Amino acid sequence: MTQYELPKRRRIFLMRHGDVTYFDDTGRAIDPESVPLNERGREEASAAGREFAAQKIRFDRVIASGLPRTVETAQRVLAETGQSAEIEIWPEWQEIRGGRLTNLSTSDIERAFLSVFDGVVPEETQFLGGETIGQLLDRALPAMTKLRADAAWDTVLLVLHGGVNRALLSHAITAGGRAFYGHLSQATGCINALDVGDKPGDWVVHAINHSPPSPLHADVRNTTMELLYAQFVRFKASDMN
Repeated sequence: MTQYELPKRRRIFLMRHGDVTYFDDTGRAIDPESVPLNERGREEASAAGREFAAQKIRFDRVIASGLPRTVETAQRVLAETGQSAEIEIWPEWQEIRGGRLTNLSTSDIERAFLSVFDGVVPEETQFLGGETIGQLLDRALPAMTKLRADAAWDTVLLVLHGGVNRALLSHAITAGGRAFYGHLSQATGCINALDVGDKPGDWVVHAINHSPPSPLHADVRNTTMELLYAQFVRFKASDMN
């Protein structure tokens, strides 16, 4: 019998940015392009960094989408691990882009919030009247191919967004396929652990949605979009008063 050589794979740690506040104290929406981490989000990012530090994990590359909430999360992780790696900016991994809700009817708005991440999402589905799932996949998946083509790294940290993470996780779960599983929960500040081999379909999923502050998600029974819609409804109600 010939000797068996274990496959060689590289590790991708895929994080979602820490928590942010999308509506201010008056109920007004905050620009999602510039919103920073809130106090909870800063602690989530630091907690993730402490977990990486406890495991003595070193990153060869650190990549963020470029939106402030991803860059700040990456900075806090690096601070806790004592690493000074350059944070690369890959805008192709920015969050799926919504449209103008004023162009949608009330029923369409509710559907836009509550159905976009419902099960296996068709590619023609729009996110809040804006970018479609297919358009998200068109920019997110080639970026992953580009990352994997660079053989110089062994361990990479990606700090991205809930929708983008779902696209990349769905790609990994289907062994390099093109799908979007919207029901994959991504808590703010969560960590996913994925391994990739040399072949395009060589993916191993080790961990999904690990949240260092609350690993069992004991206090969460709602999706991100449900919570956002509840905030939006409160904002509209205050706007009408």
